[in-house]
Amino acid sequence: MGLKPDQGVAEARAICPRLDVITADEAADRHFLEAVADWCDRYTPLVALNGNDGIFLDITGCSHLFGGEKALLDDVLRRLFQLGLDARGAVSSTPGLSWAVARFGGGEVIADEDAGSVLAPLPVAALRLPEETVLALHKTGLKQVGDLLTAPRAPLARRFGPLLLQRLDQALGREDEPVSPRQPVAELSIERRLAEPIQGKEELLHLAGQMAMTLKSELEVRGQGGRRFELLLFRVDGRVFRIVAGTSMAIRDPARIAALFSERFTALHDDLDAGYGFEILRLNVLQAEAHDMVQSDFSGNGPVDTSLAVFIDQAMARFGPDCLARPVLQESHVPERASLLLSVTGMEEAVLAVAGRPAGSVPPLRAARPIRLLKNPEPVQAMSEVPEGAPMSFRWRRAQHRVRRAEGPERLAAEWWIDGEDAPIRDYFRIEDEAGRRYWLFREGLYDPDAEMPRWFMHGVFA
Repeated sequence: MGLKPDQGVAEARAICPRLDVITADEAADRHFLEAVADWCDRYTPLVALNGNDGIFLDITGCSHLFGGEKALLDDVLRRLFQLGLDARGAVSSTPGLSWAVARFGGGEVIADEDAGSVLAPLPVAALRLPEETVLALHKTGLKQVGDLLTAPRAPLARRFGPLLLQRLDQALGREDEPVSPRQPVAELSIERRLAEPIQGKEELLHLAGQMAMTLKSELEVRGQGGRRFELLLFRVDGRVFRIVAGTSMAIRDPARIAALFSERFTALHDDLDAGYGFEILRLNVLQAEAHDMVQSDFSGNGPVDTSLAVFIDQAMARFGPDCLARPVLQESHVPERASLLLSVTGMEEAVLAVAGRPAGSVPPLRAARPIRLLKNPEPVQAMSEVPEGAPMSFRWRRAQHRVRRAEGPERLAAEWWIDGEDAPIRDYFRIEDEAGRRYWLFREGLYDPDAEMPRWFMHGVFA
């Protein structure tokens, strides 16, 4: 029809008066392109987006699975056509040459020795140059790539910049151009292509368990266990579901791996729409770590009880990786800094990294600490017989308390490297009121007739 991208609406309507014009939704277009890229994962895990309308597939080592490069390219274009897409593609040893031929030539497989002859008749815009550079080349009569191949390189670089020669060398394979995949590349991957699509959850879990059996043998050879797994489900209509599950420790037991995805299916509920079924399943190990062999007894159980780890893994699979946390001791004597809640994922490494102490070190000796520690100390009004003594009574949360017994003080100095050199010290008291309730109060600062009076705070409850 003579229409082209970036053409003005008035000019386009003059060419095609019955043209329908709607507002572009760039976010939806991007989402659609990402969905097509997910669909292309069936051919290779190395898939990268290119601009707003292109996708790069690094099919190195994958083409023989589909009958060769030509058969793979034909299969991609045929399937995309069946999905309602008009796509063009090319296969070559360089991304630049494939990009040029796909957009300005015909879909074909280009041999390395034919790169120059295929590239020569294409317009200079096929080198992915900025529009101003293309216009400048046209003004000088350089309209085809073949004109640049025979021209001296030094004058071209001086007049049009180094990008021109870089793009030319990338297309000819003289300079490497890496393709960065949009998804992390799995350390191990197992795939099943099904003769008939399946829909049921039980069938999916059964196949996932079978693929996990193959993963187990591969992980044993490497002496590793998986910490993060991904199950890809390719639906027959092109949609792809990515289901990720992590563990608190390295595992390779097929039953535990299948149980992870059973919990994930339960958490997804209606979000996992099988439609007309799934035709390809792939199980990836996204993260693996060293995993020592454990000698089991005659019942098949190991000497270490893994029930807690199993519970943690299943809870994280259903409710998310941050659903469980564990308190970890810190190198600080200030109560609100003495511990930190960390996710149980990567628990051992996180403890050592944050606490900064070797495993098995003994925490410093301290007096008794309350069962419940308030997140932020709350101010109280307290009266004491002597300036440095325990309070006789105090008022907290609009309730008056009379003190029956008191222990202390336990003096804690401020951490000057955090709070500053002028930070006041704290004197902590363990208090029991007339009703038998026990509290943990502290006085901030010392009595000084020439300074501000110390303040009292409630920091915890014993019972």
